Amino acid sequence: MNRIARTLALIALAATACFAQAKKEEPPKPAQSIAELKQQLEKILSDTHTPGISVAIVHRDGPEWVAGLGKSDVATNHATTDETLFRIGSTSKAFASLSILKLVNEGKLSLQDPVHQLVPEIWFENRWEATDPVRVVDLLEHTTGWDDMHMREYAKNAKGMTLREGLDYDHHSRTSRWRPGTRMSYCNSGPPVAAYIVEKITGERFEDYVTQNFFLPIGMKTATYFEQPSPQLATLYHGDGKTPYPYWHIIERPAGAINASARDMAAYVQFYLNRGAAGGAQVIPSASIDRMETPTRTWEAQAGLKAGYGLSNYTSVHDGFVYHGHNGGVDGGITEMSYLPEYNVGYFYSINSANGAAFGKIGDAIRAYITKNLTRQPVPAAGQLPANAQQYAGWYEPAAPRNEFSHFLENLLGMSRVRFGGGNLLLTNIGQIDQPFVPVSSSQFRYLPKKDHPEPVATAMLFTPNAEGRFVFIGGTLKRIPTWLAISEIALVAWFLLAFVSILFYAPFWIFGGLIKRRRRPAERMMRLWPLIAVLSLLAFLGLVILSGSDTIARLGNLTFYSFGLTVTTLLFAAASLAGAVTLWRARKVDIRASVRWYSIAVTTALLIAVVYLACFGVIGIRTWS
Repeated sequence: MNRIARTLALIALAATACFAQAKKEEPPKPAQSIAELKQQLEKILSDTHTPGISVAIVHRDGPEWVAGLGKSDVATNHATTDETLFRIGSTSKAFASLSILKLVNEGKLSLQDPVHQLVPEIWFENRWEATDPVRVVDLLEHTTGWDDMHMREYAKNAKGMTLREGLDYDHHSRTSRWRPGTRMSYCNSGPPVAAYIVEKITGERFEDYVTQNFFLPIGMKTATYFEQPSPQLATLYHGDGKTPYPYWHIIERPAGAINASARDMAAYVQFYLNRGAAGGAQVIPSASIDRMETPTRTWEAQAGLKAGYGLSNYTSVHDGFVYHGHNGGVDGGITEMSYLPEYNVGYFYSINSANGAAFGKIGDAIRAYITKNLTRQPVPAAGQLPANAQQYAGWYEPAAPRNEFSHFLENLLGMSRVRFGGGNLLLTNIGQIDQPFVPVSSSQFRYLPKKDHPEPVATAMLFTPNAEGRFVFIGGTLKRIPTWLAISEIALVAWFLLAFVSILFYAPFWIFGGLIKRRRRPAERMMRLWPLIAVLSLLAFLGLVILSGSDTIARLGNLTFYSFGLTVTTLLFAAASLAGAVTLWRARKVDIRASVRWYSIAVTTALLIAVVYLACFGVIGIRTWS
């Protein structure tokens, strides 16, 4: 569901992210015909060992190309066709928004209605409910402040479960961490709660309501939320293109369970290009499509920033063109549906492999083709920096984490520095130095890529300070922190990394030395051993995350060797670090060399700081299966 941010996968990537940035490949030369584009896509499938793709290129007056390429099932060698069903993941979420908007147009509810008043039986926690209730619009714009679904919710095989049963299975993730209606943080449980509201108001099962009111009128004749027999449904594969995934019965189907063919999705893209009309009939008012494309709830939206996440529909900028749509991901399947409203053209594609590199290359090729003869929107002239710009210079950290567990990592990897120079806002983070953002208005900025075409719309913003602090929006909501705190965090991380590496480097020498009688120092032995155990436990933790690989959900969302191993290794890290501190405290100075003592103090202190930090975020003793 939206390339699910498997929280723990961030940890596995962190080590390489700190030292290198992937080199961006040059975009492909635009194909000049469908035949040439087909060749490009087939080559990508072959080069990346991706079994198959479902694809559609659509104009307002009809499809230009609808096809299936490659294999829908490797074992049976079954070819993909334009009627093969692919899982579209979080692209499914828009049907919750469409259903809510239909009921709004019928006068049966309002986007501003508090959720608790409509469905008090659905549990969630919001300590600001009296003044800032979670509203229906928050469920769809992802501004509830809720944590994303927990790993055990993703891992649950929910075949046969009702929507209500899915929502009741593990509701503790639905806790607002900041005031609803202020910051956007992607949350898979919001649209399912909206879907339940639809069920309660209409008296129909949500999937049946969508079929009758949207699938059939739009022309999505074979789209379904439920598993279908092979070969009608494409088999999904790991990144190797050979190892299949079992069918994933998503616990909250409205979040990402739809299976649809290229023909279904061609009709769906055309529905947006025709602003809610299909088959000569207005399925939903064009104003509702406009509303889907318009964010309203976040601080930046309320201050006038147009780009962002609307009602299950978000803005993305590629090579100077502004798209609307939604993507999606499930284990073994990645999807994108995007369209250019001003140019009356859009596309859909879905692959049956967990191969992000292939997915990106395919998207580049399709976008290059559909825009080859289009004229880009004019880029707004550079404006003046606001008079108070220097008040925003400083250090920032992410303030709207998707998964609360990953917050400890985002704080470190997402730390950024804002400064102003040459008339631009300059952003430095772990990935790039001085990324330029050009002022468009007194508070809005557009990104200026170094290689691609300039962005024609503002995507960043400075907020007016409020009671919660000073914030900016640059790829997400960032909160300013004191310079001393930022420098302290950087210094502590460097200290810990130095201690971590030195312990591993030092260990072979003292272990080997312990085999030589004249170099044995029993009093120093445990002072060296405990830090080594602590470091090895962290390495084991990282190893388990890496080994869980593309089966992260199944291996960490259930009680397995991998998930239990995370619990044990984090507890062992804390215990060994504390044991090292106790050993150091109890050691007699006369028995320990001064150099060893001071070294032990340095590394043990670094380990203890890490223990406290991880404990504050619930990482020590983490149980991903419960």
